[in-house]
Amino acid sequence: MIPSFVRRILGPLRPLVAPLVEALPAWRLKRALNVACLRRCAALRMHPMTFGYLDSGADDERTLRRNQDAFREWDLYYKVLSGVTPESLDTSTTVFGGQTAVPFFPCPTAGNRMFHHRGELAVAKAAKDFGAAYCVSTLATTSLKDLGDVFAGVTDGEDKGTPPPTPPRVFQVYVWRDKDLVLEALGKAREAGFDTIALTVDLSWFGNRERDFRNDFTIPPRPSVAQVVGALRRPAWTWDYVTCEPYRYALVDDSQPAEALASFINDQLTPAFDWDDAKWLLKAWNGRAVIKGVVHPGDAQKALDAGFDAIWVSNHGGRQLDSAPASLDALVAVRAAVGQNAHVLVDGGVQRGSDIAKALALGADGVGLGKPVLFGLAAGGDDGVRKTFDILNAELRRTMGLLGTNSIADLRALGDDLLKRRTLNQRDHGGPRYAPAEPL
Repeated sequence: MIPSFVRRILGPLRPLVAPLVEALPAWRLKRALNVACLRRCAALRMHPMTFGYLDSGADDERTLRRNQDAFREWDLYYKVLSGVTPESLDTSTTVFGGQTAVPFFPCPTAGNRMFHHRGELAVAKAAKDFGAAYCVSTLATTSLKDLGDVFAGVTDGEDKGTPPPTPPRVFQVYVWRDKDLVLEALGKAREAGFDTIALTVDLSWFGNRERDFRNDFTIPPRPSVAQVVGALRRPAWTWDYVTCEPYRYALVDDSQPAEALASFINDQLTPAFDWDDAKWLLKAWNGRAVIKGVVHPGDAQKALDAGFDAIWVSNHGGRQLDSAPASLDALVAVRAAVGQNAHVLVDGGVQRGSDIAKALALGADGVGLGKPVLFGLAAGGDDGVRKTFDILNAELRRTMGLLGTNSIADLRALGDDLLKRRTLNQRDHGGPRYAPAEPL
C-alpha cells in the first residue's frame, strides 16, 4: 500500500507529469485498429502483474482459447443485392428488457480502477454515449451514486440538464453469507436507478489462475525486486497508482482500501448458496432479474422456472472451470432448450464485430464484452473504452452490411441461413497472415 504522505506529496504534480507518462500510451492507442491492438496497448501500459490478472484464464486456459476459437468455426454466407445502406442499417434492439442503440454492452467486471484511475466511470460514460446497456459489478471501485450521476447528466456536482431516456442499467450481485449486506447493496442499486440485477452463479468456488501465481499477483503489490522493476517499466500505470486515491470496493465499505477488504470479501463468497438462495434474491429484489454464468441447458430451463427473466450464457471468461464449453457453443445448446421466446445473452471470446454478429445470428439477444472493454480502459481510460466501442460498432455495421442484413431482427431471423459450421484446420489457428494484430 502506498503511504498517504506519498500521495499528498506527488498529487499536486499529477497535472504536470501525467501528460508526459501518458504520451506514448496515447500514441499507441491512436494507432490501434482492432481489439488485438488494444490488448497489446494495455499490456504495454499496465504493470505485468495486473495485465496478467486481466488477461488470464483458469488452469491451462483451454476454455479461454476455445471462447475465441468457437467463432472461427462458423462461416458467414452473405446475401447479395440486398439494398442495405449505411442510412438504412439499424443496430437498435432490446436488451435486458429495454431499448438500446447497439446489441453489445460492457460486462460487470471487478476493480476497474486497478487498470486505470477512471475505472467504472469511463465504461459507464461510453455505454451512455453509445446507447448501450450498462452493467456494474458488486465489487466495483466506484460508488453506485457516482455511476447513477453519469446517466442522470450530473458531472462534478453540476446538473447538465434533463437527459434523454437511458438504456437498462444492470447491477451484478452475488448471494453472500451476510444477506443483510446483499439487501443493503440492492437498496443502493435501486436508489441509483439500476433497474435489473444479474445474479452471478459461476463463482461459488475460485478458479485456479496460474498466471497470477507466476506473476506474484497480490493486492496490494508486494515490494519485491520484480514488482518494482515492473512498475518502473510501466510509468503511466505506476503514476496512476501512486498519485490517485487508493481504489475501494465502494459497495462493500468505501471507507477502507480494497486491499483491506480482500479477505472479508473472500469469506463472503460462499459455495453453499443454491436455488433456494436464488429464489430468496428474486423475492428480495422484486424486479427484473437475470441469471449469469449458465452453460447447461437444464440449468437454463430451471432458472426460467424459478422466475428469472433472462439467461446469461457465460463461463466467466474462461477464468473458472477449465474445459468448460465455449460460450458460443453453450449458447446454441441453451437457445435450443429454452426456445425462441426466452431472453438469452452471451459473453466470452468476442474479438471482432463479426463475432457479435455471429452470436446474434445464433440466438443471442445481446452480447457482453468483458476483456475488450478492459483492454481499452487499461490502454487509455475514457478514450480507450470509447475506442473499443468505436471499433466493434464499426465492425458490426460493416459485417451486417456485407451480409445483407438491415437490422438486428433480420440478422436473428436469417441466422440459420447465414451461418454454417465447419471443421477447423491448421490455417484457422495461425491468426492474420499478412497484417500483424499489434501496433509496431
